[in-house]
Amino acid sequence: MAAEPRETLLGQPTADPLSIFCLFVFFLSYLFVITEEKTQLRKSKPVMLGAGIIWIVIAYVAPEYGVDRAQLRLAIFHDLDEYASLLLFLLSAMTYISVLDKTDVFAALRTWLVNKKLNYRQLFWVTGLITFFLSPIADNLTTALVMGSVVLAIGADKQKFVGVAMVSIVCAANAGGAFSPFGDITTLMVWQSGRVEFTEFFLLFIPALVAYLVPTTIMSVFVPAGAPHPMDERTSMARGARRTIFLGILTITMAVGFEQLLGLPPFMGMMVGMSLLMFHTYYLRRSRVTGEPSYDVFEAIRSAEWDTLLFFFGVMFSVGALTFIGYMGLASEYMYGTWGATKTNVVLGAASAVIDNIPVMFAVLSMQPQMEVSQWLLITLACGVGGSLLSVGSAAGVALMGSSRGQYTFFGHLRWTPVIALGYAAGIGTHLVLNG
Repeated sequence: MAAEPRETLLGQPTADPLSIFCLFVFFLSYLFVITEEKTQLRKSKPVMLGAGIIWIVIAYVAPEYGVDRAQLRLAIFHDLDEYASLLLFLLSAMTYISVLDKTDVFAALRTWLVNKKLNYRQLFWVTGLITFFLSPIADNLTTALVMGSVVLAIGADKQKFVGVAMVSIVCAANAGGAFSPFGDITTLMVWQSGRVEFTEFFLLFIPALVAYLVPTTIMSVFVPAGAPHPMDERTSMARGARRTIFLGILTITMAVGFEQLLGLPPFMGMMVGMSLLMFHTYYLRRSRVTGEPSYDVFEAIRSAEWDTLLFFFGVMFSVGALTFIGYMGLASEYMYGTWGATKTNVVLGAASAVIDNIPVMFAVLSMQPQMEVSQWLLITLACGVGGSLLSVGSAAGVALMGSSRGQYTFFGHLRWTPVIALGYAAGIGTHLVLNG
């Protein structure tokens, strides 16, 4: 299907050497992102520099193509509008997650599971299912880290169990995040772009569940028998934790209600909810007794994952620049116009295991292909579940590799890739059958 791209700088971007240079800068900056684990260079740095270089080149050549400064500023502020909406929404969500962590909500969940004295197979299923159903509410990265810590605490002396359980958690986190606007960055981007209504995302529940259950059922056969040594771990939620959970649910409700009932963007509801959290932490700090932690919401804001938030800036402004040059229009015309929407979305979903689903999804949004809701849901599902094909394909997989002390590795995950690919195909097939 043909695209209807934004106003572009060049009709034929491949005809200008400087536009080709911009494309090279983008790929070079993203090469540094892919090799972050080896270089230890945080992913935000190369993409931010790359975005700056590309826009400088555009500003330099713009007069040759009759593009004035007003048009440049309009293009820049178009990308800023999209980035600011995403930034404010995520900043509020990350602040809530930080306060929930500080009030020992996640530690208490971990303690509850550890003290259940489950055997390895029960623990395999329980951690996976909790991850699947918690990811749509809390973000999939945080959920994966909490469940991963449970697996490490209980099965540290059973590496075979840890490896397969971690793969299950990654599959559950990515599949669970795919059917909720809050579960993953890509679903949030699609929702805020207006392509899919809030309630329509839940049409992906059964396809996402199938994409998780197919590989996990096969992997469960290989879970070692027996049970871990009994443990007695004691952690309870701190004062104010339940009220924080209530405020978090209220904030999500306001984000949806603002958009559905008032026509206001979701980030407005999130920011109002964040203000309530500020008053709550103020009360906790003022009424603090000896021995209790000190609550400072601005400390929680400082501890937000700023590398990730700034990475989004670099990606969105780089892709926005390539859209302005005309590359996204060409890509859309070739892929969606020649291959068709279904094949293109399936291929892009699989590619997200290598490229990362965030730039893939923002590139699709920038292409502006004319697709039905079922196809927007398909690319959302594919980008979410496709990241499970490799351990480096999602933030959950990368984080668990870092926290598992070598017990969950790239090659350990790779041996299960054919099984995960079977789940990927089954989930997509289920979506096409159920949702058109």
